[in-house]
Amino acid sequence: MGEVTTSLQRPVTNEGRSKLVRHVDSFEIQPPAPPSHNGVPRSAWARARRRVSRWHRPYTAILVFLDAAAAAFASFTAIHTFDQARAGFYNAQQDPSWFFTVAFVLLPLGWLVILWGNRAYDRRYLGLGPDEFKRVIRAGVAVAATVSFLAFATKTDLSRYTVGTALLGALLLILLGRILARFVLHVVRRNIGQGGHRMVLVGTLPECLEVHRAVTRNPAAGLVPVAIHVTDGYAAARGVETPVPVYGGRDVLALVREVGGDTIAVCGSASAEPGELRRLAWQLEGSGVDLVVAPQLTDIAGPRVHIRPIEGLPLLHVEEPTLSGPALLVKNLMDRVAAGLGLLLLIPVFVAIAIAIKINDRGPVFFRQPRVGHEGRTFRVWKFRTMYVDAEERLASLVDQNETDGMLFKMKQDPRVFPVGRFLRASSLDELPQLINVLWGEMSLVGPRPLPADDGDFLGDVRRRLLVRPGMTGLWQVSGRSDLSWDEAVRLDLYYVDNWSLAYDLSILWRTVGVVVARKGAY
Repeated sequence: MGEVTTSLQRPVTNEGRSKLVRHVDSFEIQPPAPPSHNGVPRSAWARARRRVSRWHRPYTAILVFLDAAAAAFASFTAIHTFDQARAGFYNAQQDPSWFFTVAFVLLPLGWLVILWGNRAYDRRYLGLGPDEFKRVIRAGVAVAATVSFLAFATKTDLSRYTVGTALLGALLLILLGRILARFVLHVVRRNIGQGGHRMVLVGTLPECLEVHRAVTRNPAAGLVPVAIHVTDGYAAARGVETPVPVYGGRDVLALVREVGGDTIAVCGSASAEPGELRRLAWQLEGSGVDLVVAPQLTDIAGPRVHIRPIEGLPLLHVEEPTLSGPALLVKNLMDRVAAGLGLLLLIPVFVAIAIAIKINDRGPVFFRQPRVGHEGRTFRVWKFRTMYVDAEERLASLVDQNETDGMLFKMKQDPRVFPVGRFLRASSLDELPQLINVLWGEMSLVGPRPLPADDGDFLGDVRRRLLVRPGMTGLWQVSGRSDLSWDEAVRLDLYYVDNWSLAYDLSILWRTVGVVVARKGAY
């Protein structure tokens, strides 16, 4: 008979079997697990070097091709734009071979090397989040510095306009190429289910289900849980309906191979057991299976968490949220400038919408409602009116038909909304006048949505939303909008408050475009 195993697969000795008698029914009896090693390096020739998950290999190859082509095309554009492009290259008119070698071979190759040095091809940063683009921008700065240093060291008098156009053009084209590549990757992940990681979740059932909900909320992330391995309470889990099969008392690596997984995600308290996570990492050496950890420290983003090892003990240092300082000043300035330009450019759209509203339902064009803003201050939000003028009087008769929970009233087929208003809501055009609130400093482009001021005091965690200015869009909007529950919406808003950054704001603005086009959760 095989050994009974618990936790992350620690063999139970004879001395400890008596302690597990009352728990035996909670675990499956398995054949003997394959012997695991204790971190002793095996033969480098026998080690399996290839990872089970290999989607990033062709994707990285495509990125390398796109980056090199972008750099070469930027050089081509700069050369044909400026007549003095060959300045600094001796005999470039008679023998242009060296000039073309530098422009179309060495410079693109330098881009690739510096991109690689900045880890812009690291699979951990590809396909999701702003880190990939940050590294590309850092590489662009490094390329510019390298070219400047070489020109200074060799006393080469290059054409500044040509070099600037080539470098800036290459950076913009590389960013554009990666945006398009990521878009295609996300389409493949959503529609085909390829290009991602098949995960086995390890931990208690509630912890694993929480991680499952988080990673499956965004299919573009490419994280697909295929099984759950519970470390405690397997008997209780048998009667619970779960989105993926639940196992207990199994060898984790054997289970991963059985279900066709390529990643193990250790959830919550399972990662806190002394020595167990380290032994699991040893067991996975050479298997090609990735190991990720979802600790109990939830809803805290990477920039606020730093690992500081002290005497071999890795401590997670959590910094305070950035709620003031230069970054906030830049955010406010960006909001005001963007709102002012937006209002000027959208004047024709505003006029067209105003005429459509007047034709559809006579009454005011704008709807202004008191909302709670930064630090509890009340302001009146600007919106295009989408409901009949007697909407407030008819609300009392519709309260029992509310299709959401929490502090908001939502109906997918609200009879108070007139036809043009329904289109404005679905396309989010009714929110455009809030640029006025942004220009006046009452709102921001990105932030938690402002809530009505007549719902009483904000208590508990909800009050923390007031630490930042409310936004026209936010993490809630790009994650499902009205399709999310109130608790989930609050959790996302609090996550934004604690972890916002300028790069995160730009990422949310970019995602907003896709959400608006898809009309996801808008009603």
